[in-house]
Amino acid sequence: MNYQYLNEADSEVAGIIEAEQVRQKEGIEMIPSENYVSGAVLEALGSVMTNKYSEGYVGKRYYGGQENTDAIEQLAIARAKKLFNAEHVNVQPLSGAPANIAVYFALLSPGDTVLGMDLSHGGHLTHGHPVTHMAKLYNFVRYGMKDVETGEIDYDELRETALHEKPKIILAGFSAYPREIDYAKLKSIADEVGAITMMDAAHIAGLIAGKQLRNPFDDGFDIVTTTTHKTLRGPRGGMIMCKEEFTSVIDKSVFPGFQGGPHMNNIAAKAVAFGEALKPEFIEYSSQVIRNAAKLAEELMARGGKLITGGTSNHLMLVDVMSSWNVTGKQAQELLDTVGITLNMNMIANDPRSPMDPSGIRLGTPAITTRGAKEDDMTKIADWLVQVLQNPDDTTLHEKIKSEVRDFSTQFPVPGI
Repeated sequence: MNYQYLNEADSEVAGIIEAEQVRQKEGIEMIPSENYVSGAVLEALGSVMTNKYSEGYVGKRYYGGQENTDAIEQLAIARAKKLFNAEHVNVQPLSGAPANIAVYFALLSPGDTVLGMDLSHGGHLTHGHPVTHMAKLYNFVRYGMKDVETGEIDYDELRETALHEKPKIILAGFSAYPREIDYAKLKSIADEVGAITMMDAAHIAGLIAGKQLRNPFDDGFDIVTTTTHKTLRGPRGGMIMCKEEFTSVIDKSVFPGFQGGPHMNNIAAKAVAFGEALKPEFIEYSSQVIRNAAKLAEELMARGGKLITGGTSNHLMLVDVMSSWNVTGKQAQELLDTVGITLNMNMIANDPRSPMDPSGIRLGTPAITTRGAKEDDMTKIADWLVQVLQNPDDTTLHEKIKSEVRDFSTQFPVPGI
């Protein structure tokens, strides 16, 4: 991008941003929660919409001069409804965690119970991990996998827990689970105990919009929250979708209950991203993400990698690098950083190690697929990954691979740069 004004006003910041552009061009981004937005999304995000304060909702603002902000927010809502077959959409949440918290405050009283996936089995911090403030307000109980070799969730135990705990919300969703969730089973259990069903689709929203993974609304779910980046390829932000009956309490929980004025530049960028996701090309993109992930998982396992759940059904995978190559997740992350391959250390189910130096790594294919990589490219990436992890002290090999990664990466354009 051309940073004309920034270069003149603040060359120090401009230099850092330009260095990040180079890093993105020359490296392979494998963190499954990261992606690249289009130039159009970037332009909307940096537009004059950032100047406007717009507390309230469409047609009900607390400031004047809202004809254009109303138009852009209404457009974002309409496109999101079409993408996800949602009855109601709130596009104002500033990110995924605030979206989840707004739902909790809308539907729960202090002490109420939520049944969600255990973090160590793939869940997310905002699903009630003890380090979060929400865990001090609400009673979070957890379910997990019955078999880590296949990833099958123990729905029988989940049902028994629900019958005993009587949760107000049964929460699906994850940040590190490589398989699909059976929404119909969860809905059946929720109906049996009188619980509301909620799905945190942050990781897979784009794959749902791209018609590759099942839509929770098709199985009767009440509420779906999501980020708007990750597989959806929009700006960093959040969104809440729900059945019409929850409209009032959720909207009031977002504003004025939880946050003030929405970021209208961000909502404009969301509208652009949703428009892109409605195009046929996005369906092919989503399909390629899953094909690439399946191929990468296959190639890693063929080279001795132990994958949690034995593979993947979506865009991400977890590799037990400690068992596979006798390196920790932290060591693996740092080693691969030196050759230009970015991923993140991650705990695996029943991990004996700590979160800051776990046994596993988490990686995925959304970002590299956006740049145009296909299945054959996954073979090369698997080769580089395994060579580095098998030879952690071979700096000569690492330099060679770093050069190969740079040559490979620069063949694929980065959108917006």
